[in-house]
Amino acid sequence: MQFITNNILRNPPVLLGLIAMIGLIIQRKSFAETIKGTLMAAFGMVVLNEGVGMLSGVIAPINTAFQTTLGITTAEGLNDVTFTKSFGGTVGMAMFVGLIIHLLIARFTPVKTVFLTGHMIWWFPFIFVAAGVEGGLTGGILIAFGAICSALYWSFMPWIMRKYVWDATEDDSFLIGHPTGMLSLVSGFVAKRVGNKKKSTEDLKVPEKLSFFREISVTGALVIFIMYLVVGLIIPALIEEGASTVMTSINSGLIFGAGLLVMLYGVRLLINQIVPAFQGISEKLIPNAKPAFDCPILFNYKPNAVIIGFLVAMITSTILIVIANTFNVFGIMLVPLVITSFFECGAAAVIGEGQGGLRGSIIGTIVASVVMVALVGFSAVIYSNTIQSWILIFGGNDFSLFGIIAKFIASIFG
Repeated sequence: MQFITNNILRNPPVLLGLIAMIGLIIQRKSFAETIKGTLMAAFGMVVLNEGVGMLSGVIAPINTAFQTTLGITTAEGLNDVTFTKSFGGTVGMAMFVGLIIHLLIARFTPVKTVFLTGHMIWWFPFIFVAAGVEGGLTGGILIAFGAICSALYWSFMPWIMRKYVWDATEDDSFLIGHPTGMLSLVSGFVAKRVGNKKKSTEDLKVPEKLSFFREISVTGALVIFIMYLVVGLIIPALIEEGASTVMTSINSGLIFGAGLLVMLYGVRLLINQIVPAFQGISEKLIPNAKPAFDCPILFNYKPNAVIIGFLVAMITSTILIVIANTFNVFGIMLVPLVITSFFECGAAAVIGEGQGGLRGSIIGTIVASVVMVALVGFSAVIYSNTIQSWILIFGGNDFSLFGIIAKFIASIFG
């Protein structure tokens, strides 16, 4: 089980490659088609991961600079090392049991979701087990709690979001399996009521001399260049000692723009291979099931909305974080949510665009950003004994919301 957990379930290219292979075999495709489809699906996931890694690699130093300036220390990597060392086995067991429950829900209920975002299959048990520990649960009860909470999230959140996703993409062949869920629902709800679908983010008219802004990679590179330049002047720790602020900003912008191109190519490659292959599994094993993918899948449909959402979320959330820290609203120092602003709020902006065009995307993301800051503040407090440092960087989304709810439930039984 440990081998399967570490080498397949937590290895998205292998996981999706195997899923594609099973689907193609079920459809009785030829040996050549099966091999090609399997490898192309795996290649697509590798390319997507590399693109996301390039984006995260550019964004992460901005977070680190703010943390250093504010005196906040965090564990290295994407997880709290001490917590994982103590409860990693519990998280693994909860993930394994949760996946079984999740597939049973898909097979025997009307909720036909199959969650395929590999790294999120680990992170949700991670935050639910941490919530259980905060609530006083131990042993088998803690494993069962983490498994059930994870299975319910994997099954129901993508299903609840489905109409918003389908409106934004005009494609009902897949769902979104990512902690952007609540922020996207808030954005979509607000956008539908205040927006105007007649004016889309993708119809923005720009002068011919500025037509390069219509290319997401160019716009993204310029945004990151300006962000590095401004933050580097305010917080010199962002720039390596002896390095040029201007050249570091230029290089970071170039890497970010290239990362967007790589990520979007991976998205297209993955969708073209995994969706047709998944239909074979759906027809035979889980009739009418829909695969739930990572949120960058959305970025290919409304690229302008992603950049707009990122900018709006960064500005709104940073202002609110400064206010919260100044008045000690949460009793803890918050840091700018750069990663959540790009991925979760970028997706929320796409959902808002699908419901209310340009205006809906902007206003929906503003409201979602307010919710994001509130969620990260409250969740950081409830995770004070376990993964507080991790949630300060990666929270403000479904990790925070459902962590708070799970902690409350666990406290009843703890």
